[in-house]
Amino acid sequence: MAKNCLHITNGNNLTVYLRDLDFKEDIVTWQEMLCEGPTIPAIDSREFLKLRIEFLKDYYEIEVNTREILSELSKLDDIDAYSEINLWFEYDLFSHINLIGVINLLHQKEINKPLYLICSGRVAGEKRLKALNELNPEQLKAHYKDRIRLTKEDIDLAIAIWRTYCGKDHNILKPYIVKKSNFKYLSNCLKAHLERFPNQKSGLSVLETNILTIVKDNFIKSKGHLLGYSLNYQGYYGLIDIQLSRIIDKLDVFFTESETGIVLNRNGYKALLEQNNFAKEIHNDMVYGGVNRLGFQFNIKQNKLIKTIFYGH
Repeated sequence: MAKNCLHITNGNNLTVYLRDLDFKEDIVTWQEMLCEGPTIPAIDSREFLKLRIEFLKDYYEIEVNTREILSELSKLDDIDAYSEINLWFEYDLFSHINLIGVINLLHQKEINKPLYLICSGRVAGEKRLKALNELNPEQLKAHYKDRIRLTKEDIDLAIAIWRTYCGKDHNILKPYIVKKSNFKYLSNCLKAHLERFPNQKSGLSVLETNILTIVKDNFIKSKGHLLGYSLNYQGYYGLIDIQLSRIIDKLDVFFTESETGIVLNRNGYKALLEQNNFAKEIHNDMVYGGVNRLGFQFNIKQNKLIKTIFYGH
């Protein structure tokens, strides 16, 4: 008799794909973007839900359907019906913070079923990293067949990282970059996270620098065109269009837009040459878990976050 497993996916597209491939078991669709906005350790709480609802509305004008979320998560309340849980998450930072959040939610609900990870990324014969819903049916089924059972050490690691992410000192994440685990891409994601903070010389994050470099090196017709480039060339971030659009809008001070396209202005070149620190001008006040990114800057030489003097707290 087949095991009755529960699948948890990182979004609607993958849930639909699994249904199309005749996965008949119950699926919980995790629709969050925990890599941005404030978080607290207690995911299974009204305070957490309220915090996320307010953030998504204020920053992205997303109206959260609370009833739909609670209905989806209620599947976790009858956990005795399942023999194991499959976690379908990708190689990028967006997915990994969600994955760590989900593991913590299961821990907080005292759910002790075997956890299996199905994680996409490098695929034999493919040049670039692939998301799960970009895999063809044979590749996706092969990923499922080769799923990895998470150990107690893996789960403890996820719990520790979540608490740190919700805390005030993200330098504590650094030792986890070199820690061995079954999270194959975790090291890359943690490095990418620390580099989301403003560079101490330019005031730009790695992602913001990359966007300016795209403008410098390519013919860019419009912000929409730039968004397309940015989505395709963002490395381990995995941000979605509304997130990258917000970042691009914050970078307006470095562009000159005209009917012929978008080009860097003088400040844009100064930023890329690290001649000035533009963190205040950009004023990207996004919160990552427990910290506001403007409160810290990334020192490349020391490879760590330094408190920002001008930020005040």
